[in-house]
Amino acid sequence: MGKYARAAGNEAKAAKARGSDLRVHFKNSREAGKALKGLTLNKAKVYMQAVIDHKRCVPFLRYNGGVGRTGQAKNEGNSIGQGRWPKKSAEFLLGLLNNAESNAEGKGLDTDALVVSHIQVNKAQKGRRRTYRAHGRINAFMSSPCHIELILEEKDSAIKAEAEAGQGRKLSKKELAKKLRSGTTSKSS
Repeated sequence: MGKYARAAGNEAKAAKARGSDLRVHFKNSREAGKALKGLTLNKAKVYMQAVIDHKRCVPFLRYNGGVGRTGQAKNEGNSIGQGRWPKKSAEFLLGLLNNAESNAEGKGLDTDALVVSHIQVNKAQKGRRRTYRAHGRINAFMSSPCHIELILEEKDSAIKAEAEAGQGRKLSKKELAKKLRSGTTSKSS
């Protein structure tokens, strides 16, 4: 197993998947991967299938030079409206999500509670080809493959939120000093 860029919060409640030297465009995969982060596993799979079917688009936020505008991108959170439907990237990401789901089932995790906590797309070594031009010239014809890794983690229950809600509001330094001078021992109101 290869090294991941980030360790899971709890290895026992996490499932991983990675693909190396994938023949799919780096820039498209990076944008599609960014759109998946934070989604539940089921929502991510439905989203990628919708991208393949051209029902929803992937908003292009960084590599957006020359990318056309579509109303679907505004619905996905891009105020400018630039977006595309990177079918091949979506197929590869869907395959990785299915792989991670299988790994989670092998570990005995609840697949309905899994969330995409980490996804990273790195550039791989470029494939070098050549194209023949006029007057006997030759130009490079490069491909831009990528490495993709993702981590799914089980979402924690709302127990932490209830525990924090019982503490009350956080006091400023001035309010804490005033309480301590008055002799009150409790830090919260």
